Amino acid sequence: MNVIGIDPGIGGAIALLRASAPPCTFHMPTIAAGKKSGKRAVDHWELASLFRNMVRETSGQIVAVIEDVHAMPGQGVTSMFSFGRGLGRIEGVLAALGVSCEYVTPATWKAYYKLGRDKEQARMLARQFWPDIPLGKKKDHGMAEAMLIARWRLRPEAIAIIEGRA
Repeated sequence: MNVIGIDPGIGGAIALLRASAPPCTFHMPTIAAGKKSGKRAVDHWELASLFRNMVRETSGQIVAVIEDVHAMPGQGVTSMFSFGRGLGRIEGVLAALGVSCEYVTPATWKAYYKLGRDKEQARMLARQFWPDIPLGKKKDHGMAEAMLIARWRLRPEAIAIIEGRA
């Protein structure tokens, strides 16, 4: 089984876990968006290239697990709409490539690892599982979370949770 773990959003990341190789990790590809400087959006062209290469490089079944996040009180309407647009780009590219998507809430996968809300905890844990993967910067928390999401999915009981049997 090959699993793509996805921490969606501009600061998120993508990780591919395969039995035969070390994880492949990528920060979420983004492009400039809008007229205001500093605004970013998920780059669906680069995303398509990344996912296409992942599918090409794997043999056997591949599944994508996306962190199932929702709007929180206090978040702006515009930012949540932009987030939803980015998530739609991720889902659309995966669908076009024939990769099935599953979803896991942060509460579910983080409970398995006994992680709290602090993203630094995920980065430190991922460094324990994969000491050879460079996760030395704070901005690498998205890659750490993507790898942990993918690793969570490899557990047999995770399949039952996703399918609603647990």
